[in-house]
Amino acid sequence: MKAESLSRAFAELSTPLIADAALRLKIPLRIAPPGIRPVTTNQCLAGPALPVRHFGSVDVFLEAMESAQTGEVLVIDNGGRLDEGCIGDLTALEAESCGLVGIIVWGAHRDTPELRQIRLPIFSYGMCPSGPQRLDPRDSLALRSANFGNFVVETSDVVFADDDGCLFAGAERAEEILRVAHEIWQRERHQAQAIKSGRSLREQLEFARYLKKRATDPSYTFREHLRKISGAIEE
Repeated sequence: MKAESLSRAFAELSTPLIADAALRLKIPLRIAPPGIRPVTTNQCLAGPALPVRHFGSVDVFLEAMESAQTGEVLVIDNGGRLDEGCIGDLTALEAESCGLVGIIVWGAHRDTPELRQIRLPIFSYGMCPSGPQRLDPRDSLALRSANFGNFVVETSDVVFADDDGCLFAGAERAEEILRVAHEIWQRERHQAQAIKSGRSLREQLEFARYLKKRATDPSYTFREHLRKISGAIEE
């Protein structure tokens, strides 16, 4: 799936919808650790991952951008460190100028006011005024993959991110995930409109019927009930 199509399809969706779609399709999903949030709220991004490992010097980011494709997302492994801001306004401007649609950092950033003015979607643990004061040995995977929490992000992955967090999935299933996410979005919008019009969610989901059935069969689950009525929540 092309980067532009991926971004366009995600524009009216959200990471919760992507997560629900992956669950329904039984597709493994990697969720960024809690605390990874956008520098500026109300931003979202989706695109192929451009992973890179940081060892204390900005040159690794610039090298990654040498071969970057328009629409990619720079995914930075900085080991989850909070004692240094590994990217700032210059890296963000360079990323924007070469067509990247955002940056996701397993670590911290700096130059927060400038980043907010640039408006390129950037996600991290937060800010730290100090830049790196180290230069660690670089390994052979620096431009091939990025650790992110307890999983690895590779060039074969796609990224989805918004105010609720960041998700990673294999690119080969992205189109399928987006299709089902859109179906869920449509159904839930209909349910929301029905609630506003006076038809409660309990009524729509025949909740009284579920309680009655569960009273006679304690093993009967709400998810089983939703499957029978084709509900969109949880199933």
